[in-house]
Amino acid sequence: TGKMIRNPLTSIRSSWHKPIRDVIMLKPNKETVLLTSKRNHGDHSDEPGTIPVKFILKDNTIQDTLAREGEMALRLAQRHGIPMEGACEASLACTTCHCYVEDEEFWDLLPEATETEEDLLDQAPFLEMNSRLGCQIIINQELSGIRIRLP
Repeated sequence: TGKMIRNPLTSIRSSWHKPIRDVIMLKPNKETVLLTSKRNHGDHSDEPGTIPVKFILKDNTIQDTLAREGEMALRLAQRHGIPMEGACEASLACTTCHCYVEDEEFWDLLPEATETEEDLLDQAPFLEMNSRLGCQIIINQELSGIRIRLP
């Protein structure tokens, strides 16, 4: 088996919402492989966002945000102090980023939920037909103006 070594340039994070991004794996034949976590793609540190996304909070107030291309809704919410937890750090293992996609036109633009996401959503409280996990909503220009409601 290969030996796992964390890349010191990308593994140190000063903030809880920026998990380790890359891992270097040394195979027995001395070959080096860089593994990147798909869930962190779209995190461009301090780049400003340009894609409008509205979050509807539990008290029905609306918080306007600007997402970065490829940013997941969970990370966008966390970046703006919106209370979307993400206890599993976007590893698709919990339902704490459960949310609702408010407009059918945007719902239809999202890729279908995977079987794993659907299984998790079945465990989510307050499940509705438009329920999704925030870690599975990847923002792109096509989703400009999407409204995401918290349960």
